[in-house]
Amino acid sequence: MNYDLRGKKPAIPIGSLVLVTGINGYIGSHVADQLLQAGFRVRGTVRDETKGAWVKDMFAGKYGENRIEIVSVADMRQAGAFDEACKGVSGVAHVASDVSFSPDPNQIVPGVIAGALNVASAAAKQASVKRFVYTSSSIALAGAKPDVKYHVDASQWNEEAVAVAWAPPPYTPNRALDVYAASKVQAEQALWKYATEQKPPPYVLNTVNPNFNLGTVLSDKQLGSTTAAVVPAIWRSGELPAQFTAFLPQWMVDVQDAARLHVAALVDPDVQGQRILAYAFPFNWNDVLACLRKLDPGRKLPDDVEGLGHDIGTIDTELGEELLRRFGREGWTSFEESVRENLGLVL
Repeated sequence: MNYDLRGKKPAIPIGSLVLVTGINGYIGSHVADQLLQAGFRVRGTVRDETKGAWVKDMFAGKYGENRIEIVSVADMRQAGAFDEACKGVSGVAHVASDVSFSPDPNQIVPGVIAGALNVASAAAKQASVKRFVYTSSSIALAGAKPDVKYHVDASQWNEEAVAVAWAPPPYTPNRALDVYAASKVQAEQALWKYATEQKPPPYVLNTVNPNFNLGTVLSDKQLGSTTAAVVPAIWRSGELPAQFTAFLPQWMVDVQDAARLHVAALVDPDVQGQRILAYAFPFNWNDVLACLRKLDPGRKLPDDVEGLGHDIGTIDTELGEELLRRFGREGWTSFEESVRENLGLVL
């Protein structure tokens, strides 16, 4: 494994089995890929095993059939949904979430909390589980605030979004992002509460809180998924769809860096009870367009958008940067490289 443990034993044994929920998603597939590169075996969950067959084929072809297995968890909200999936694993990366962006919190938030606690309780039943990592989000800390000076550290919670999400109806479409934020805030809070209430704690809990993910797409099956789809769509169409501008200027992180931080949170004995903030660089859509023009100066691309603003916040990213250096990297993957790699399957 290409990670500097500074002479210490890994928190979970190299070669052991790790559960990755939502393995067919953009982040989940990269978490699995980084774990497999590090020498672990992976069991991934999907809602429908037939729809996850491509994941098994992809990783079996790359790492061998004995390194990857796929299991179906049709409804993570159901009690006991992950009991079988957690058997025999040494660590859990809970990446799966509800990204349907309904503006009704009653349709989203309770289910996301239930799913997180179902995985947590299933893992607690297995003495073999020593580490649990939850894929939270930057939006659990704070929302995007263009042209406003602000600071984010690991102590913060986006209670403003929770209040908006749970305000009385009507549940208008403009509340969808706040509902998503509330699901991340309240699910993560529920996990920390669960972990601290267990005596003794059944495992070490860490979270990774990534901002907007860009970078390599492992399969064309994922080109319809959230942030993975945005840059390729602009490249192919020559247009910036209006729904994309709903993503305000904020920070980004390369998806492989976000995945590496999940591995660090699973294996590093010194990383315990941490919220790892995965913010690499601030950007807006004009920055994306500038990168695309450099790649192909003659390509038809949209004009810059006026009045986008910039994210001028400061973020406490020291822990994430240090963990990436332990992988032998200089720090965060550059914005330009992430944009270029995001186009890998369509160039």
